[in-house]
Amino acid sequence: MLLAVSIASVVACGIIGYLSGTSSLRKSVNDNLTQLRESRTSQIETFFRTTTDTVATVSHGQTVISATRDFSAAFDQLESEPPTLSTADQTGLADYYRTVFAPTLQKATGTTVDPLMFLPTDPAAAYLQSKYTVPPAADWDKAIAVQSAGDASQWSQVHARNQPYFQDLTTRFSYEDTLLINRQGRVVYSAYKGVDLGTDLRSGPFQSSTLATGFAKALNATSADTTVVTDFSFYPPALGKPVAWVLSPVGTGDDVDGVMAVQIPLDGINAVMTGDGQWSQDGLGETGETFLVGSDHLMRSTSRMLETDPQRYRSEVIDAGTPASVADRIVASRNPVLLQPVSGAATSALANRTGLAETTDYLGNQVLAAYRPVSIAGLNWALVATINTDEALAPVDDFARNVALATAAIVVIVCLLSLLLARVFTRPLRTLNAAAREVSAGNYGGTVSLRSRDELGDLATSFNAMSRSLETKQALIDKQREENDDLLATLMPDTVAQRYREGETQITEDHRDVSVVFAELAGLDEYTNTLPADDAVAIRSAFADSVEVAARAHGLERVQTLRGGFLTCCGLTVPRVDHTDRSTRFALDVQATVRRLNAQFGTEFALRAGIDSGAVSAGLVGSRSMVYELWGEALELAYRVHAATGSPGIFVSDRVHDTLAQTYPFTEAGVADGQPVWALDEAAQ
Repeated sequence: MLLAVSIASVVACGIIGYLSGTSSLRKSVNDNLTQLRESRTSQIETFFRTTTDTVATVSHGQTVISATRDFSAAFDQLESEPPTLSTADQTGLADYYRTVFAPTLQKATGTTVDPLMFLPTDPAAAYLQSKYTVPPAADWDKAIAVQSAGDASQWSQVHARNQPYFQDLTTRFSYEDTLLINRQGRVVYSAYKGVDLGTDLRSGPFQSSTLATGFAKALNATSADTTVVTDFSFYPPALGKPVAWVLSPVGTGDDVDGVMAVQIPLDGINAVMTGDGQWSQDGLGETGETFLVGSDHLMRSTSRMLETDPQRYRSEVIDAGTPASVADRIVASRNPVLLQPVSGAATSALANRTGLAETTDYLGNQVLAAYRPVSIAGLNWALVATINTDEALAPVDDFARNVALATAAIVVIVCLLSLLLARVFTRPLRTLNAAAREVSAGNYGGTVSLRSRDELGDLATSFNAMSRSLETKQALIDKQREENDDLLATLMPDTVAQRYREGETQITEDHRDVSVVFAELAGLDEYTNTLPADDAVAIRSAFADSVEVAARAHGLERVQTLRGGFLTCCGLTVPRVDHTDRSTRFALDVQATVRRLNAQFGTEFALRAGIDSGAVSAGLVGSRSMVYELWGEALELAYRVHAATGSPGIFVSDRVHDTLAQTYPFTEAGVADGQPVWALDEAAQ
């Protein structure tokens, strides 16, 4: 009782400590994840706010206003006085779309691209692209460094004056591109001179793009201070990369000359969400990350595992349900934006909820997630901060393990002390218990020696008497079992006897390919009837023992002893491919035995044996006195074969003859059941 109370007290203290400690540690993990979520949210909202403020400020500046007016006027001149493209320029432009733009876009998107869909038909756009887009051949650093194409157009003169400013603006803020769009929707300027230079956003190939949608909103804004932010979308001029825009009217007050558009730098978004790749330093350990998700439940920033181990990323997202083709495209571009689906906590955040959850992430891992919506004008995005549950709760598990170990150690110490005190009082009982186990294990006859003169001593004396009695009874049982086994072995094959001992009573077997030998020793009964019983038994025993030895030597099973003969089989319990040959050699050995008996006793015994092969059935017959019987076509034919001529010898059926005709000499000796009977020639005997 004292031991139980002590253990219960220790366990209760351990449970209370475990619950209190794990609760505190879980709260610490959740607080850290929540703090990181709020920090990242503030940073990404600040990033977008800074970007929109910068674009709005620049678009109201005199430099951009003047540049927009000048580029628009120069573009209008190209429209009104279309320059003539040389054959070389026309060929170069077509070749660029066919050999550079279309293959690159097709590789990035995995879809077939027809270059004619994008080839400019407008003379002004075709002219500008032939001079500024084609020569760099998609080398963006080279493209933005070009100040002038060296032609005499007014547009090139305006470009030479303004390119240094826009080059510095674009590279300083890491914009993917900077565009100026006139009021008619024509892209009159591009910092990187992509295939959107000169395009018409109202009727051209990119009229359904988010750039065109954002342009319309910015141009129709009620205030020049308005900025429009578009969500990411795949933009062909960016060669299949996802692109998001910030657009602002160019001008002041109600005087709007066009729209300025900048591509939001995805690298800047990723730098914020990854902490410049410093996940561990930000408290995210080995598996934590923060990422953005759009209203379509697709990523809007990069994945930590994609950055650190792309092949592992591919394997895990495919296992989690992402199509392999999508995973391959993500790994090839090293960009999951608009490709990687996300559910779980992101769904709650997109429903304008903020909270914590334990869920499964897009990699298929169990994670702790802190989620919330992001406040960016024009966008329905969510931010999710996650860390693998195993890693996050590792301190909790360590604490629980330490509490469990400490509790277990105290319990063990208490138990050991109790055992040490109890050993003195329980030693006699342990001795009796060990002896009882020996007896229960079948080791009868064991005794115990206790010198005490109390109740335990009397119990030991009674136990010793019981053990000796059990030993005597077990010896008698073992002897009887051996006798029973020997008797069964004389009545049936060993395999059948084993099944019978295991409790089977309805034992029947069908054998499709067995040789049966039915033999009779002619003259045995007549001779032994004239002898004293002892002599008759001696002769019969000698014959039976010789047959048994021959049967074992050739792998035959003795099924039944007959008066003056025997019935035996080969292949019955042990399948043998040469059972006919074994049976024949066995018959020859028995015939040799008969000759020896004749020589030994001066008798004239003669062996008459019949051999057939085929299907037989065997089983135990009778419920009170079990008899192992054999029946079937092969048995019947073997009997008729042996009696076909009435003469001594070894006779075989036509089936056996066909099998052994090339091994032994045979002579046709008669007919049984309409089939030839063959006698083994004297030469073989």
